[in-house]
Amino acid sequence: MITKERIMEIIGNYDLDNLSIATVCSHSSLQIFDGARKEGFRTIGICVKKPPRFYDAFPRSKPDEFIIVDSYKDIPSIVDQLVAKNAIIIPHGSFVEYLGHENFVDLAVPSFGNRAVLEWESDREKERVWLEGAGIHMPRKVDPRDINGPVMVKYHGAKGGKGFFIAKNYEEFTEHLKPDEKFTIQEFITGTRYYFHYFYSPLRQEGYRLSEGILEMLSMDRRVESNADEIFRLGSPRELEEAGIHPTYVVTGNVPLVARESLLPLIFELGEKVVEESLSLFGGMIGPFCLETVVTDNLEIKVFEISARIVAGTNLYLNGSPYSDLIEPGLSTGKRIAQEIKYAKSVNQLDKILS
Repeated sequence: MITKERIMEIIGNYDLDNLSIATVCSHSSLQIFDGARKEGFRTIGICVKKPPRFYDAFPRSKPDEFIIVDSYKDIPSIVDQLVAKNAIIIPHGSFVEYLGHENFVDLAVPSFGNRAVLEWESDREKERVWLEGAGIHMPRKVDPRDINGPVMVKYHGAKGGKGFFIAKNYEEFTEHLKPDEKFTIQEFITGTRYYFHYFYSPLRQEGYRLSEGILEMLSMDRRVESNADEIFRLGSPRELEEAGIHPTYVVTGNVPLVARESLLPLIFELGEKVVEESLSLFGGMIGPFCLETVVTDNLEIKVFEISARIVAGTNLYLNGSPYSDLIEPGLSTGKRIAQEIKYAKSVNQLDKILS
């Protein structure tokens, strides 16, 4: 992984009055570009082959310029262009997945957040060590030979649910498993899925205080998954199974949610524990992150995954959410990222939020 010292050397040669915000044209780029522009930054869209035409339909979110590569794996070849434009990269799920976290951590361009988190987020075993070390209740990990009821089988990395499946016994597990993929097996928890969108600032002092900085809860969502969310219109689980129709969990969109207010203390407590543990393990994750949870009918919250970056569910809230509006009207996660960079520059503390 590129060293913090090297990144700060690069920043030392930047024109800080002309910083640019850059990201891959996918995932949450519309709100990242929109938020950056609202805070006075130039924007750079990284795209494959040619600029996507749909940006023409959204002028407020269209990047000021595009840098074109033949494939996402070629992004390291444009490092010099990005540095010459005083660029700060905003990582998101597609950016990291397409480039590969091994390549991303070596990219010699300043990036918002702590790259060290990717090692802990992308490996399901290390992720469990992190979350359970924070005192978080997670679905029980299951050995393949011990499957005797519904379990969720997930592959490592940010895949948008692609390939995930439910198995009820060892035979179903072996039937659907991709043998060349690393996987984890969790007990299936019944309840309502909630995805909590937080923001951790190591710089600010006013708000929900942690040992260092503050924690904000900007919004929440639930994912729309194909075909799991519609499949049971076709019949009962037994009828579907007999017809050879199996649920899939590819994320196709998101719907907004708010939680009952009595859950907010627990929601903040979960976020606090995860941040504090990250500070101990690898110096802390910075900026947006998401806890992916199931809320049971006993009002317990089980965390089954963490995304330590901006998630696509925040795209619902380009002009604010019922929660972020109580911090600042019209505040999106994309805008909040730009604000943190702008504030860090003003107090000469970019080293605390870039890596």
